Amino acid sequence: MEGQRMDFMSLYRDCRLCPRECGTDRTCDGRNGRGGFCNETSRLKVSYVGPHFGEEPPITGTRGSGTVFFSGCSLRCSFCQNHQISHAGFGDFVEPADLLQRVELMIRDDRVHNVNLVTPDHFFPHAFTLIASLRRNGCSLPSVFNISGYQALEMLKLAEPYADIYLPDFKYADGTLAARFSRCKDYPDVALRAISEMIRQKGFLDSFEKDAPLAAKGVLVRHLVLPGHVENSLNALTTLFLEFGPLLPVSLMSQYTPVLPHQEESMNRRLSAKEFQAVSDHAADLGLERLFVQFPEENAQGAKPPFLPDFRLDKPFSTPAGQD
Repeated sequence: MEGQRMDFMSLYRDCRLCPRECGTDRTCDGRNGRGGFCNETSRLKVSYVGPHFGEEPPITGTRGSGTVFFSGCSLRCSFCQNHQISHAGFGDFVEPADLLQRVELMIRDDRVHNVNLVTPDHFFPHAFTLIASLRRNGCSLPSVFNISGYQALEMLKLAEPYADIYLPDFKYADGTLAARFSRCKDYPDVALRAISEMIRQKGFLDSFEKDAPLAAKGVLVRHLVLPGHVENSLNALTTLFLEFGPLLPVSLMSQYTPVLPHQEESMNRRLSAKEFQAVSDHAADLGLERLFVQFPEENAQGAKPPFLPDFRLDKPFSTPAGQD
């Protein structure tokens, strides 16, 4: 395993971990090193380890999903609700052995249902090593790769032995919108290919297949509805339906919260119930059968959204919240 670990670490040289293929040599000796587009070097940086109750029911269960939030991001959307870690670099440098210990303590003390790696792709070498070490130490919990959808196929193929569940986003059907908010016009095509590969590996989320409360394997695709951009959401759902059929598990989210000022006025407000209803109705009209729906009226206008974390706190997610 040590030799395999060294092979993984070499992926930080001339970095091609994400589709941007920035080619940065992210390897570092001590505190030296260059960050790629993700703003991170090869030095492992983590912002939070702990149970999280804001995932879909087959992931959250009753005791929470065991999340590891990595600092930095290879997508860095301008509207990211986790901007503190994706843009501002919040988090602490940790040694892999220390992270392993923290995760094992979380598993033991909180009895979480899975190990959920949030935005791990720019740290895939460390993520693979973490999962391999957990399994070697006897952990049988499913591993969740909670990702943006903007993934490199070669990296997903490397991830196959380590991921049990994929939670990819499908943010954009509109490449112009993807370029504006995430600086990647190719997002729709790249994400569709990536999701296809994830489904090839794991199939659809198995909680539907076995009528079980918790998932152990498979793919669930998430889509966040953006205010003022209903057409993007309608087209995104249509694309997913045409590509993968009515049995694809989809999570339709309304939790958008403006955290940084935007030039586009609609992005400085919350999503309206009317906008979300149009998208929800379209999902029903398409015939998508396996939907999780997060209705906007759950998050009262003017109140602090329960899904908006503050990573300056020991417990960033102050209010446990689920989805219908």
